[in-house]
Formats: sequence, C-alpha cells, structure tokens
Amino acid sequence: MNWLLVIAGALVGAPLRYVTDRVVQARHDTVFPWGTWAVNVAGSLLLGLVTGAVAAGAAPAQLQLLLGTGLCGALTTYSTFSYETLRLAETGPRLYALANVVVSVTAGLGGAFTGAALAQALQL
Repeated sequence: MNWLLVIAGALVGAPLRYVTDRVVQARHDTVFPWGTWAVNVAGSLLLGLVTGAVAAGAAPAQLQLLLGTGLCGALTTYSTFSYETLRLAETGPRLYALANVVVSVTAGLGGAFTGAALAQALQL
C-alpha cells in the first residue's frame, strides 16, 4: 500500500509543478528560469521539513512517502533545471547559466536545511 501514497503525492505534485512554473515564469520578463527555481526551492524546503519531522518521530513514515517521495519527487525537477541551464549556456547568457546553478543549488540546500531545522525547532 505504500506505493499508493507515493502515487497520491505525485498526482498532486506534477500538476502543481507545471502550474507554479507557468504562473511564476509569466510574471518575469527574463530568460532566467524562475518557475523551475521556485518549485525546486519550495520542494527542498518541504522535503527538509517532512524529513526532519519523520526523523524526529513527530510524523509517521507514511508522510515521508506521501509528501517526500510522492509530492516533492514530482514537484521538483532536476532534469528541467539541467536542461534550462544547458539552454542558457548554449544560447548566450552564460552568466545566467552560472547564476542558475549557483543560486539554485544554494537555495535548494538552504531550503532543505531550513526545513529540517524548522521541524526540529517545532518539537515540543
């Protein structure tokens, strides 16, 4: 039955990624992939929060399957991040490609650590 939790999370995460990416990108008149950046950072924060809560025993392991593996797995996208970075490097704005790598990795790791720390801080 665990696989049903992963599927349920992914059924929400994949369309949420698409809609969020389109909404965020439509609000920015730039070649920088803000939509992908937003979903990856938000997903990293949520994954850190869920993982921290499960590791601390404050949430059941099933929540990790539903939200961590399912929702965050479908919400975040390393392949799109890679493709967009390559496209930026090939089409000219190489500084944007470098910025995409540095800002995305830094913000993603920061989000994951922040989520985990927040989960630990909320322990009573």
